Amino acid sequence: MKKIILICMVLSLIGILVGGCGSSASKTDDKKTIKVVTYAKWNPFEYVDNGKVVGFDIDLINALAADAGYDCNVQDVGWDPMFVQIKDKSADAAIAGITITDDRKQSYDFSNPYFVSRQSIVIKDNSAIQNANDLVGKVIAVQSGSTGQDAVEKLIGKNDEHIKKIKGGLTYIELLHGTAEAVVGDDTANKIFIQENPNEKLKIIEDKQNFAPEYFGIMFPKGSELAAKMNESLKHIIDNGKYAELYQKWFKDEPNLDELKDLQK
Repeated sequence: MKKIILICMVLSLIGILVGGCGSSASKTDDKKTIKVVTYAKWNPFEYVDNGKVVGFDIDLINALAADAGYDCNVQDVGWDPMFVQIKDKSADAAIAGITITDDRKQSYDFSNPYFVSRQSIVIKDNSAIQNANDLVGKVIAVQSGSTGQDAVEKLIGKNDEHIKKIKGGLTYIELLHGTAEAVVGDDTANKIFIQENPNEKLKIIEDKQNFAPEYFGIMFPKGSELAAKMNESLKHIIDNGKYAELYQKWFKDEPNLDELKDLQK
């Protein structure tokens, strides 16, 4: 009888220990995964390398999610579908060098800015274009739906026939093939493209008078509680050095942290 009681006590103890372990594992498994959509055709912010989506934005959103206590599932869905999925709340967040604009804020919520950028002009070395005003009458390639398109439309008119609105991130191809005389797009991406294609004889024109600063933000569905959490995590990784580490990894340069900190609410 004593032996039976002893065996029962041992089995009971094992059950408690296993149950405890099961509870801990369950809590780990219950960690919420957020769905993040992107448009992975913009090196070094997001692009596909050996079948995997990588880039500064991808490392950033993973760091922010981890800081906020989430797992992160990033999916490359395309530019327009990205906006659709955020609007209908089938995705939790979007990151793809998305500029915060008043128009977009009517339909979406945004994080505080995580990156400061400007538009610039890419032309061939022998081009006569010297500033944004010289784009009038020239064929200009822009990414469809981008702030580069917005900037050009403000300069030469929304329905001007010289604006080539390209889908799929192939604006530079238009310039290289001679079907466009200039590309207007994000300055950081423009510089990377020229660095990676030194034999194409291209140069950049910066025009701060015509191109105002732009602020990239993470986009959320209207009313999302995730925005406030990501803002807190953004402050954390700026303060603890993680942001600078990621910036140096992808841009080989030091970020202007003072400017970035001034943009945090």
